[in-house]
Amino acid sequence: MEKIVIGMVGCGYAAFLHGNGFEKVCGLPIRLKTICGTTLSKAEAVRDRYGFEKACTDFDELINDPEINVIDILTPTNLHIPMAIKALKAGKHVICEKPLTGYFGEPGQENVGKTVPKSVMYEKVLQEMEELKKVIEESKKKFFYAENFVFATPVQRAAEILTNKKSKITFMRGDEFIIGSSSPLAGKWNKFGGGTMMRNATHIITAMLWLKKKEAEARGENITIKSIVADCGFITECLTEEEHKYVKSHPEDVEDLASVMITFSDGTKCLATSSDSILGGSKNEIEIFTNDSSMRCHLTQNDLLDAYMADEKGLENVYYAELLPSKLGWNKVFVSDEIIRGYTGELQSFAESIAHDKEPESGFDLAYETMKVLYSAYVSAEEGRRVTF
Repeated sequence: MEKIVIGMVGCGYAAFLHGNGFEKVCGLPIRLKTICGTTLSKAEAVRDRYGFEKACTDFDELINDPEINVIDILTPTNLHIPMAIKALKAGKHVICEKPLTGYFGEPGQENVGKTVPKSVMYEKVLQEMEELKKVIEESKKKFFYAENFVFATPVQRAAEILTNKKSKITFMRGDEFIIGSSSPLAGKWNKFGGGTMMRNATHIITAMLWLKKKEAEARGENITIKSIVADCGFITECLTEEEHKYVKSHPEDVEDLASVMITFSDGTKCLATSSDSILGGSKNEIEIFTNDSSMRCHLTQNDLLDAYMADEKGLENVYYAELLPSKLGWNKVFVSDEIIRGYTGELQSFAESIAHDKEPESGFDLAYETMKVLYSAYVSAEEGRRVTF
């Protein structure tokens, strides 16, 4: 059994999510060795909270450490592929946060989303992914795509039912609605490679692609993506400053609403809708319709704990719910969120793949398909046409 020694890079919100996930991985000897961040104080805070042995600010420390055999990449998206390639060439397995990559323009270029044709972006993204694919194949190391929605407990349970029944999925619908972002840079294309479609819809799109893959495996079929139709918008542009006070998104050259329809080679479809300008906290939901069943996956919000608070005294350091501006009144409080939304499940699965030399459940192929959908959707929305493969 291969030992699992983790080097993590990135100390933002994803470090909190992965840290909580690693804490609950069981049955395998995982060693959290080094956490790397842009500032030592942030790295030390993550080290102290989750039990890493060391903190540093130099990514090469992780690369050059012979004990570390897994690099967990939680950095801004524009660094994902360069860091993954460097880690793979150094003989490390790679866990990479989503989305895999994106188009960010030339260094220092502003207003990318309004000046660069999406078709140019699409070709550049495909080129970068082909480069990564070649390195993965040459390295013989494992690449894990950290899309937690694939491992969310409702999605995993739905997949178990679908594959045992060998049901035919005819239609899926997924929503991802939030109020703003945890990052102040989310409104800029050159920082995130897009807007709500890249940051939010990517989750539900990947989960639905994975469910379609599981269906195909169970039924012995080959199902591919046939076409994409999409629309994007800037729905808060019409708001006055006063009207905007509760909406936390501030798009500059990115979309704050996106809708993507995927048609598969068997004629079935799925629809993903996302926005980061919707009040009420975080809403993540996937509905699955088949020839013999219907299922609704509630990721957030769910009904495990409804709580009413007359005041917020003593709750300053209590993780209550994601992107909820207030704890007052009735709210749906997160319970075991790291398990329900799949952070523990993905890391457990990745660790088992390494320890027992198994193929990843969520690997490069799924990441590639997701990115192809996302940037095809941008082309479709900009050019007003169906993109066919």
